[in-house]
Amino acid sequence: MPLAVYVLGLSIFAQGTSELMLAGLLPEMATDLSVSIPQAGLLISAFALGMLVGAPVLAVVTLRWPRRDSLLGFLAIFIAAHIVGALTSDYWVLFATRVVSAFVYAGFWALGATAAVSLVPENARGKAMSIVAGGLTIATIIGLPAGTVIGQHFGWRAAFWVVAALSALSAIGVLAKIPGGRPTVVPRLRNELRTMANPRLWLSYGITALSTGSLFVTFSYLGVMLADTTGISETWVPAVLALYGLGSLIGIGIGGRTSDAHPFRTLYVGAAGITVIATGLALTANLPAPVIVLVFLLGAFGFATNPALNTRVFAMAGTAPTLATATNYSAFNVGITIGPWLGGIAIGAGLGYASVGWIGAMMGTAMLAAIVWAHYLHRRPTAQTRAPQPIPELAR
Repeated sequence: MPLAVYVLGLSIFAQGTSELMLAGLLPEMATDLSVSIPQAGLLISAFALGMLVGAPVLAVVTLRWPRRDSLLGFLAIFIAAHIVGALTSDYWVLFATRVVSAFVYAGFWALGATAAVSLVPENARGKAMSIVAGGLTIATIIGLPAGTVIGQHFGWRAAFWVVAALSALSAIGVLAKIPGGRPTVVPRLRNELRTMANPRLWLSYGITALSTGSLFVTFSYLGVMLADTTGISETWVPAVLALYGLGSLIGIGIGGRTSDAHPFRTLYVGAAGITVIATGLALTANLPAPVIVLVFLLGAFGFATNPALNTRVFAMAGTAPTLATATNYSAFNVGITIGPWLGGIAIGAGLGYASVGWIGAMMGTAMLAAIVWAHYLHRRPTAQTRAPQPIPELAR
């Protein structure tokens, strides 16, 4: 596997830490900014909103730009947004910095994924994507609990400064290892838009959104639920969140190995697992022992589907993957937006933190139904069905 793929994974780790760490910082941020926990939770949705818009917009804008230059530009804006966020005391300014940083993070995801896949053979796409997305799972193991500990001892602003420093370090790696120049085959916007007309692609986006929503409706309030409902001491919350991250790393590793050969089997197992685990969390939210086990399994099954969700899109997009891939990341963030929003509504209505488990189970069930439909259509080839094609390579 090329070293550049691991550099992209490191970059996602740095930025993904910011995406995830708010789940462990909500109480401190709510107190400091004088807002409620659900309002603080909307900062997670704000990040998802920026990613929702940023991925397809930046994919089109930078379609003919050198990928390395684009990636470095995204990182520079991401760093600046976190510096502003660390300095502000205004909730809405912080909200805006979350949107901006997520906007460019989405562009990095879209171009970074396309770059990673272009550097490996067709039968290694799932593994390459598991390494890139693995940066996010490592962020859950290290970045999320570390951010929580930093927030508890030095304030949430310190966590933002650490993310800015990590992102600057990753920019050095991108400059050193990502090939410069434009792709050897310059993408055409017309071909990209023609690919987007495939209805099966949009069904795949729906599965992505449901998968992510079913996971994040629980994950977004996990830190608060562990302390408030489960009764785990705040000092142990980072350790439990790290256990979730360990499960995520194991899950995405397994998913990366099975997604190329068995994409639907991977999706079925992941969706069924998320549904059962979310139900279990709803039923046992006040019991520490089963909750700790279920948190680990939630990460494992939730992230096992990630490589399959991505490789399915690459397979259907053929030689015009940039916009299709970017839109898939928007679909991820539809789920990240809707999940915390629905969870916030349930919590605000007085249903308690256990209610997010029931919402996750319902979304997991809907995901299973969508996978069955997609699998049925997959077995009925049409003229629109594309065989997997090589991704245009980066100029070296």
